[in-house]
Amino acid sequence: MTHPNPRPSATIHPSEWLDRHGDSLYRFALSRLRNPDAAEEVVQETLVAAWGAREQYSGQGSEGAWLLGICKRKVVDYVRRRSRLDAASGGEWDADPSANFFDSKGNWRFDPRFTRDRPEANLESEEFWRAFRGCLDGLPSRQSSVFVLRELDGLSCPEICHEMGITSSNLWVLLHRARLHLTRCMKRYLEQGEAA
Repeated sequence: MTHPNPRPSATIHPSEWLDRHGDSLYRFALSRLRNPDAAEEVVQETLVAAWGAREQYSGQGSEGAWLLGICKRKVVDYVRRRSRLDAASGGEWDADPSANFFDSKGNWRFDPRFTRDRPEANLESEEFWRAFRGCLDGLPSRQSSVFVLRELDGLSCPEICHEMGITSSNLWVLLHRARLHLTRCMKRYLEQGEAA
């Protein structure tokens, strides 16, 4: 007596995806995006999407080909997202994606409060903070103060307005100007190796 084909989910091995297919997915994403961080992000998104769709795997193709198909769609999604961000920022950052310290809403792309005190912080992180402090020192004092209170100390906008005796409109202008200066300064640092 022959048994019907096993359930497709029984033929895939999610616990082995990263070991078995991670390198090839990364190489594919890197060849399309030419950015190691973006490629890692796309591979992570691929594995998460595959996990969510594992019951839909038909079993007709190889597991690697199925994952690669998902990865191709995630690369396209990433490029679309990136294009929208570039358009929203006026394309200022096309030359150096690592200069994107803030998203289109002015929020940190990473939370500096969590990276500052990690024991595994390396030389690159120390260099970043040294350059960042140099850039922060180049700001007018009110811009520097509101930026530190908001982004590093985590105070709310009403708290900062009360503390500084300013309106919320004035706060947003100061934060916007500070972010622009810091972005330009850090971009110069990344390009030339000096905070200006």
